This record gives sequence, structure tokens and C-alpha cells, in this order.
Amino acid sequence: MLGALIPGGIARPYDDTVARDLAIDLGTANTRVVTKGHGLVLDQPTVIALNTRTHEVLAVGDDVLAMIGRTPGYLVAVRPLREGAITDFDITERTIRLLLRMAGTSKMQRPRVLLTVPAAVTSVERRAVREAARRAGASAAHLIEQPMAAAMGAGLAIHEPVGNMVVDVGGGTTETAVISLGGVVAYRASRCGGLDMDAAIQEHVRQRYGVTISQSTGEEVKLAIGSAVPFAEQLRVEVRGRDIGTGDPARVVLTSDEISDALAEQVDLVIDTVIGCLADAPPELAQDIIYEGIHLLGGGALLHGLAERLADATEVPVHLVEDPMGCVARGAGLCLESFDTLRPIFAAADV
Repeated sequence: MLGALIPGGIARPYDDTVARDLAIDLGTANTRVVTKGHGLVLDQPTVIALNTRTHEVLAVGDDVLAMIGRTPGYLVAVRPLREGAITDFDITERTIRLLLRMAGTSKMQRPRVLLTVPAAVTSVERRAVREAARRAGASAAHLIEQPMAAAMGAGLAIHEPVGNMVVDVGGGTTETAVISLGGVVAYRASRCGGLDMDAAIQEHVRQRYGVTISQSTGEEVKLAIGSAVPFAEQLRVEVRGRDIGTGDPARVVLTSDEISDALAEQVDLVIDTVIGCLADAPPELAQDIIYEGIHLLGGGALLHGLAERLADATEVPVHLVEDPMGCVARGAGLCLESFDTLRPIFAAADV
């Protein structure tokens, strides 16, 4: 039954007669929805249950994770975004429609929707995202660049003639931007993020031990003993997987040092992206950043020692923002409170 597959996901009761402005942070790994006057109402993994026979999106988020491995072959779990980019706009439209329902809107409501997008998306992709949101039920769809939303969520003075630098290590990409006077002055992005780190751990275990582990296990290992700098003492964790040769269940004990080595390439990509963006910044703004520091956010920012490693590589102070995973959504939510005042920011992203 379709009704049994659709997750609730509503954090607070709603008056269904009132349409509310919504902000959607549609990330590679997680999706967050913020409503005006209510704050965060939805925080779910960005994964959908897709019926490959009808091309219908049946569920989004945690309920899909619970379904993996327990459904008929024609029901598959799919991530609508790859490396921070939308790969199928039809599925994206269906996903947004389901998100609106989960956030408490009804078919009679047509709220204004603000969506966060990478700063590097093309004008064609921007138009496609807005059109997908309108077809999904929005009365109007506006875009805000993720670095701008992140800077607002971090409490930075984005309208001042001062350089602010944000580094968003997301699930599929790392976005680095220098912001001044309400605009992005310098920008670099690389296709590395938390999901790539998980995949690197999976590949390490497969290559070294001949054992396959799941993506979720790779993430658990990363959170437990992953690090961008060596731990003071060696840590160990046991994981379970499947022996590639025999297909039998297998157990492997992993150390923090080997996991640090497995993550080294991804960490280096993040560092190179930040250094490149710093090099692109005008000298006057670069001086501001040296004084103000770099603001680090995103789920990947929680990797142990990443802020320390970035500070050593750039010789610039690095600040891990409060609630790094929810920073972009928090900034988008702040935009809802000053929708008309901040319209010039949206117009820049809507072009």
C-alpha cells in the first residue's frame, strides 16, 4: 500500500488552510525542509524508493533505508543527486512533491519555495530546478546559492565589504566560496565529500582484506576511527562483511591509521580546493580571511582533525560552525523571514 510507504516526517502540527513559504536544502546525502515560522520540520536522507515499472517515487528518507534488501526487485533505492548535481529532473519533481506533502502542505496550498543550489550550476539547470518545483506544487520557486545560505546560517555579515570564506564539505561535493557585499567573489568546487570518504573505506577493505562492506558500515567506520590527522593512540573497530572469494560472512579489525591512509586522497582534495579558492580571492579579501578565518561546515566537516589539517595547510584559522550539517538549511530558513528584503540574492541565483 502506498500509504504505508510514505513516511510521516512532520515535526509540528499545521493549519492546513494556510500556505507557508518553504526552504528546501536538497543535498546529496541529506534533505532538510524549513518552513517560515516553524523552523526545521524535515530532516531525512536524500534517498528515494522508486518503482522502476511505473517510475513512481513511493517514499523518501529513513523509511527507504529500512526497506533496502526487503522489497521486490522492481522497487529500488535511488539517490536523486550525484556529486551535488541533479541527474534526473523528472524524479526530482516527484521527490519535491513528496517532500511538500511530508512537510505538511496539501494539494490546495501552493507555497513559495526556496531551494538551495550549488553556485556552479548552469542557467539551464537552474531553470529546470525552478520548473520542477513549480510542477511539484509551488506557486513560485526561487533559488539561493548554497555558499550564500551557508554564510547566512553561520551568522556572517554577507552584505558588508568584508571577505568571508565558507567551506562546505557535503555528501557529494566540497564547495568553497569567498563572499563579500552579498555576492560570491571566488569559488571552487571538487567532487569529493562524505559519501566519497565512505566509498574510499569500502574500497580499502575490499582491496586489503577481500571483504565487501556496505556504505552504511563504511560511514560508521569513518565516524568511529576516521581522521584527517593521526590519533594520539591507535584505535580499532571490528566490522562485518562478506568474503569476496567464498561469499561467507567475514569479520575484519580495522585500525585508525589505515583508515586515515584510506581517506588521505579525499582529504587532500578538500585541502587543494580550499587553497585554490584562497588563491583566486582578491588580495584585499584574502587579508580579511587571514584575520577572520575560514568557516567550515557540512557533514564531512565532522571528520576528526579536518579543521586542524586545513589550518595547518592554509596557515589560516579554521572555525567549525555551530551545527555544521544544518548550517545551509538554517541560512535558507533565515531567508524566509526576510524574503522580500533578500530578493536581490535570489535574483542573482535565479538568472
